[in-house]
Amino acid sequence: MRLVLVLGDQLSQQLSALRKADKKTDIVVMSEVMGEATYVPHHPKKIVLVLAAMRKFAEQLRQDGWQVAYSQLDDPENTGSITGELIRRAAEYDAAGVVYTEPGEWRLINALVALPLRTHCLSDDRFVASHAEFETWADGRKALRMEYFYREMRRKTGLLMDGAKPEGGRWNYDHENRKPATGAVHYSGPVQFEHDTVVAEVIALVADQFGENFGSLHPFWFATDIAQANEHLDHWLKFGLPHFGDYQDAMLLDEPFLYHAVVGLYMNIGLLDPITVCQKVEAAYRAGDAPLNAAEGFIRQIIGWREYMRGIYFLEGPDYTSRNALGHDRSLPAMFWGAQTKMNCVAQSVAQTREEAYAHHIQRLMVIGNFALLAGLDPEQVHQWYLAVYADAFEWVEAPNVIGMSQFADGGIIASKPYVSSGNYIHKMSNYCGTCSYRVQDKAGPTACPFNILYWDFLHRHRDRFSGNGRMGNIYRVWDRFDDEKQTTILSDAADWLSRLDAQEPV
Repeated sequence: MRLVLVLGDQLSQQLSALRKADKKTDIVVMSEVMGEATYVPHHPKKIVLVLAAMRKFAEQLRQDGWQVAYSQLDDPENTGSITGELIRRAAEYDAAGVVYTEPGEWRLINALVALPLRTHCLSDDRFVASHAEFETWADGRKALRMEYFYREMRRKTGLLMDGAKPEGGRWNYDHENRKPATGAVHYSGPVQFEHDTVVAEVIALVADQFGENFGSLHPFWFATDIAQANEHLDHWLKFGLPHFGDYQDAMLLDEPFLYHAVVGLYMNIGLLDPITVCQKVEAAYRAGDAPLNAAEGFIRQIIGWREYMRGIYFLEGPDYTSRNALGHDRSLPAMFWGAQTKMNCVAQSVAQTREEAYAHHIQRLMVIGNFALLAGLDPEQVHQWYLAVYADAFEWVEAPNVIGMSQFADGGIIASKPYVSSGNYIHKMSNYCGTCSYRVQDKAGPTACPFNILYWDFLHRHRDRFSGNGRMGNIYRVWDRFDDEKQTTILSDAADWLSRLDAQEPV
């Protein structure tokens, strides 16, 4: 008899460890442990999602004939860690060893390797590309650009392929997916589920144990089982997907979801299978229910970015989250935890994060991430924040997005240039600027949009690194055309603004 470990982000009937196990003799071990709930101060909604989904999945396994040893968070015998619970259960059942599917964090991988029990680690084949496949693709390449990896994943899966060619004749329709949203959004948003007994019990537990964490616990509406997740997906396929492509980069006040699928949190814990989701999106396109730019844009995020991020995380190794190529060391400001800021775009994005444990990719990258990079925030602190506050954040996918793509802390492994912009981009893609205390039109002075002055300050600070970048040469030529007085004024304004940020003044 062996123990079969199932983690809180592995809630899939097709998990390799379950396929390898024997219902007649083996014991499934599932554990809610304080170590996993507190290694970063997770958003309360994220904790409820994982714990409620775990409890429901465990019951489903029991109904399917498995014997499940389940530890609830407040069980007085709970040791507080995954390894501690495995050791406890091994003694309880006199188990011969542990079978498990590889976790998605180096922290847990290393802990299980050091476990004083006989173990058998299986690959997580819920992904399109294995570690070996990604390593083979990456070997010998000067630049590991996602676009070329994505094309390989299209060929492998057959998604949106016309024989050996991409559907429609092009691989990528991203240039058609950058429309600013109009005032009216013709989509009701994600399906919001009522509380059942399991969810109500977990909400009470989380309120008691994690009530001080950043984030609103109520209202909680996430899907917490496979049937609910599929109901939510089907709703989005019918009503959200048709407009998703056009407006996926847009931002609007009081519209946290627009046409976004909000399925990452369900895929990342196992309630939805990514390939099945993509096949349904492709089927909607082929049935004439969604345009090609919407279907391709979504599928690229899943078999392109999602798979690529996992590949980078495991290729680069355990030290990836501590990289800091630009030497940024400013501490995370209080506005990231809800303190007052006069920057409306940041205030709106953080407030939405606090309320929903969600923000879409442009809010994360071009508002919050862009600000963090321009202001020189410590990338490891930024990484820990993203990991804590978003319900879909698990390190294998979150860390490369933040350390590499958002903060350029990996020195350019993922991004060929830093994702920085002035306030003009946010003004173009949102209606945030119209009610902001700053003026996006002002390039200097006390009313200047901080993104404007910090943009040039960032480029000035890092000129030695980026002036030779082929994609940034024109930007530096614009800066060089400013006269000395204008440059001095901008840099002085930026220094004054950052000093007030460091002093924890409302900025």
